[in-house]
Amino acid sequence: MYENMVTARHYEERLQEEYLEGKQPAFDISAGPIPGELHLAAGHEASGAGVCQHLRDDDTVTAPHRPHHIAIAKGVDLKRMTAEIFGRETGLGTGKGGHMHLFDPDVNFACSGIIAEGCPPAVGAGLAAKKRNTDSVAVAFLGEGAIDQGGFLESLNMASVHELPVVFVIEDNDWAISMPKERITDLENGARRADGFGLRGERVDADDAVAVYEAAGEAIGRARDRNGPTLLELQVHRRMGHFMGDPETYRSESDATAAQERDSIERLEADLRAEGVDDETIEELRSRAHDRVEEAIEWAKDQPEPEPAAAHEDVFSNPPSGVTDTEPEITGHGGED
Repeated sequence: MYENMVTARHYEERLQEEYLEGKQPAFDISAGPIPGELHLAAGHEASGAGVCQHLRDDDTVTAPHRPHHIAIAKGVDLKRMTAEIFGRETGLGTGKGGHMHLFDPDVNFACSGIIAEGCPPAVGAGLAAKKRNTDSVAVAFLGEGAIDQGGFLESLNMASVHELPVVFVIEDNDWAISMPKERITDLENGARRADGFGLRGERVDADDAVAVYEAAGEAIGRARDRNGPTLLELQVHRRMGHFMGDPETYRSESDATAAQERDSIERLEADLRAEGVDDETIEELRSRAHDRVEEAIEWAKDQPEPEPAAAHEDVFSNPPSGVTDTEPEITGHGGED
């Protein structure tokens, strides 16, 4: 877990550096090696590592628009994920999805930029596992700002009614974009959303990977044993803005400072030292994590960009006439060719 967390933190910090290249001093979202928006999850590492440590490749994970720490912990191919973020043709989605729409079928991972969108697909995966009579489970991650979304609430209901092997994980970083938690929801403890649907709800108040691991182990174990779904809320913290380029004028300096001080990586490192792990081993883990990140970024930057014509591939309709060298085959309707 420690190595996954250090990998995720260094990955986010390096992506921040790469993303801001060419976008300053006047912020230009289209400039630089990583175009478009970028939402980083520095401070969320304990959530992804503590939950995914219990999962197998055949278990399904859906993540929100802040997905990298979860993807790393689930075992998504780091090089291909990085290539996708840089918009390269060797990326997970051939460079078309970007960082909010990662998809790796090898480990059953997907994410989306739509709030709470991952909950219904996770319920579908749980239903499929039940129908197939396997012990696979599904985990849906979402932010605390998403717990009033209809898709989330409907998913809780369906998972409960059908007793599906699904775990819903709320990552509470205290901020729903620019709104503090207390201004956008009626519950201090989001795990109480479970009360209205007859399923288990539990909150981990401390930003502690070991506490997350223990709570997630019980929830995933129940799901794998076909004892129904669970809703977990995990306290994390947001060390960066909602998106890169966010001036965070809505956030007090004291809140930002407190977030920097609540470092789950330092907490886990202290736990390791208390259990007798020596400095040399810790440094080896950190070095290996850093090297992996640097290798992935350098590999991704060396990959080719997609050809413009590739924009017309893997789409739901044929390109307009004259766009491609060959005319698309047109088939009729009503049984006639």
